[in-house]
Amino acid sequence: MKDRVRAVLVTPNDKVLLIRRERPHTPVYWVLPGGGVESTDASREDALRREVHEELAGVPEIHGLLQIVHGTADREFVYLARITSWSFPDRTGLEFNEAGRGAYHLDAVPLTMAALEAINLKPGAVADLLLATLSDHGDLFASTRGG
Repeated sequence: MKDRVRAVLVTPNDKVLLIRRERPHTPVYWVLPGGGVESTDASREDALRREVHEELAGVPEIHGLLQIVHGTADREFVYLARITSWSFPDRTGLEFNEAGRGAYHLDAVPLTMAALEAINLKPGAVADLLLATLSDHGDLFASTRGG
C-alpha cells in the first residue's frame, strides 16, 4: 500500500490553498497539495514539507493530522497546516511538465462552508470532514492536536 500526504494549507487571511485541476474530458476539480511518500523521506511530515515545497515553493507549519483516507491502493494522510509564503510560479514538481496531465492552477479559497460547497474538492471524504468541522464549530485548528 502506498502512503500519500496532503495538506489543508491555511493562509494568514483564512483561505485554503487548493490546486484546481483542468483535464481534457474531465470536469474541473480541486485537490489539496501533496503527493507520495518516498523512501528517502524521514517521515510523512517530511514528505509533506517536500511536496509543499515542490508544488508551491512554500514551507508549511504543520499543526496536526486531520484524517486518514483509505483507498484501495493507497492511504492519504491529511494534515492541517498554516502557510505564510509561497510562490506557485517557482514550483518544481515534475508532474507540472508531463504531457497529458492537464493544467494546474493555484486557488486561494475562503475557508467557509459556502466556498467549499461551491467547488468539487477531492477526495470527497476530505471535503466532508472540512464541511462537518466548519459546521460544528468553525475552527479546524480546535479540532486537531498541535503537532
